[in-house]
Amino acid sequence: MKVLVTIKRVIDYHVKIRVKADQSGVDLANVKMAANPFCEIAVEEAVRMKEKGWVSEVVAVSVGPAAAQEQLRAALALGADRAVLVQADDFPEPLTVARLLASLCEREQPGLVLLGKQSIDTDNNQVGQMLAALNGWPQATFASHIERENDELLVTREVDGGLQTLALALPAVVTTDLRLNEPRYASLPNIMKAKQKPLETLTADALGVTPRVHSQLLKVTPPPVRQAGIKVADVAELVDKLKHEAKVI
Repeated sequence: MKVLVTIKRVIDYHVKIRVKADQSGVDLANVKMAANPFCEIAVEEAVRMKEKGWVSEVVAVSVGPAAAQEQLRAALALGADRAVLVQADDFPEPLTVARLLASLCEREQPGLVLLGKQSIDTDNNQVGQMLAALNGWPQATFASHIERENDELLVTREVDGGLQTLALALPAVVTTDLRLNEPRYASLPNIMKAKQKPLETLTADALGVTPRVHSQLLKVTPPPVRQAGIKVADVAELVDKLKHEAKVI
């Protein structure tokens, strides 16, 4: 079985975000970029599946600018066999990404697609669900544990009431949550080997997809500055301030 695993290029989560002066977007100039953390979890799970003998090939896929090759090479160093970059604008809409991935699924015929449940930049949490709908495949989101039983995947997912386990017939789409695994670090020999692994570049035209814009970004603003707290002497003063200043009681 072949597994497609997606990886998105985002601003490193250690970096403090800066908004452009004209509020047209986030300032990416001289900013460290990295793989989306949830995507790293998906890559790790795909590699573990290969190590268990569940799958024969792991294909890392990214939709984005040419610079995303850096993140794909990182996925190859972690154990992916080959990579595919679908060149697109810096911020393609989730539906466009899903349509490109659906077309790639027709080309590659994977038995499973693994995605991070969401990206830490746009935070949409939409591509996995849209891809499953376009392909007509079963899906399991927010996966915290995955097992294989014969020709099915048993996926434990986190829901508001606790844990839910689904049995998925393959091919299927699964999105990964934080508690699924802890990604490994790439060793130096594997980083060097990754440079020799195949990385194919495709365009939307080659996949027969015409990107469409369904929404317009009006402006980006930083969150309001949080006001400093105050100390109170006793409970009576706390209740008085909540009642007369905050007016919450």
